[in-house]
Amino acid sequence: MQTYLLSQQFNAGYLAENSTACPANATICNGTSCVLSEDNFNVILNTVLSAVLTTMLALVMFSMGCNVELQKFWAHIKRPWGIFVGFLCQFGIMPLTAFLLSLIFNVLPIQAVVVIIMGCCPGGTASNVIAYWVDGDMDLSISMTTCSTVLAMGMMPLCLFIYTKMWTDSDAVVLPYDSIGISLVALVVPVSFGMYVNYKWPSKAKLILKVGSIVGAVLIVLIAVVGGILYRGSWTISPKLWIIGTIFPAAGYSLGFILARIAGLTWHRCRTVSLETGMQNSQLCSTIVQLSFSSEQLELMFTFPLIYSIFQLLFAGLILVGYRVYRRRCVKTKTDVEKTEEKEDSKSASSQAQINGGFVSNETK
Repeated sequence: MQTYLLSQQFNAGYLAENSTACPANATICNGTSCVLSEDNFNVILNTVLSAVLTTMLALVMFSMGCNVELQKFWAHIKRPWGIFVGFLCQFGIMPLTAFLLSLIFNVLPIQAVVVIIMGCCPGGTASNVIAYWVDGDMDLSISMTTCSTVLAMGMMPLCLFIYTKMWTDSDAVVLPYDSIGISLVALVVPVSFGMYVNYKWPSKAKLILKVGSIVGAVLIVLIAVVGGILYRGSWTISPKLWIIGTIFPAAGYSLGFILARIAGLTWHRCRTVSLETGMQNSQLCSTIVQLSFSSEQLELMFTFPLIYSIFQLLFAGLILVGYRVYRRRCVKTKTDVEKTEEKEDSKSASSQAQINGGFVSNETK
């Protein structure tokens, strides 16, 4: 029986490569390009890897929490200027950019919808790891990720209503509030434990942070590889979506950085806001797409979240490499970085004090 199954799988693979017809178990076909239904291998692999990746992600976020100080985190919550700038980027710049890119490239209505869904998603947890490696403000990074995930429950329906009504009924898009809630819990709980460890045992927290940051970098690469393994079927997709998937994350990083700098944030906070803007929760976008559309519609849009995820990681990697090269050549030590940032903070504090009649915000402290 086992030999027969192996023979059957081999014949199906041979036909897929050497025939003009799609395999019998294909769910979405377009000529010779097909998306295959999940077989037992994919089901088992998906279950195992989901458990492993979820556990690893929780440990990584726990380690990131070990770099967060409660007082600084609470200062961002009490005087949320940085969070507000991030909010404008996340739910202002990104949905608008998605809308404009869809119009400029004149994509099909169903493809425009998936681009806008991606633009309306909250920030992903990978941004916290990259923010650490580029010496960003971890307190701001985690508070932005948390707040954007909470606010997404209200802002996503609003943005989808505004930007998708010219292409489709906004009621046709199903928002998985349970997935958003799970993402929030998976972020808040480990980070809270990490903050507690940092408060009680600072020396141990530094060691955990170093290990977790390395594991986090490995995890980001692993998630990208797993995406390629799980989607083993081949399918065609419009070249326009490839172009949009390339431009969109680059625009998010650039516009987020520019707006943060215009708002007067320091360089390390600008880097943080930039990463939080460009790195979207692509897993959430994939879930929304699969819940909302039929198999025929998925043929035209299913792989866009994966394309965006690939290029957002690629550009994040380029940002990381560029910053590390700059730091090695222009900045000798981390202490010099901190001194430079302290000078920037004091300058912005004094200028803000002059404008506000002597009042200095905690945001610049």
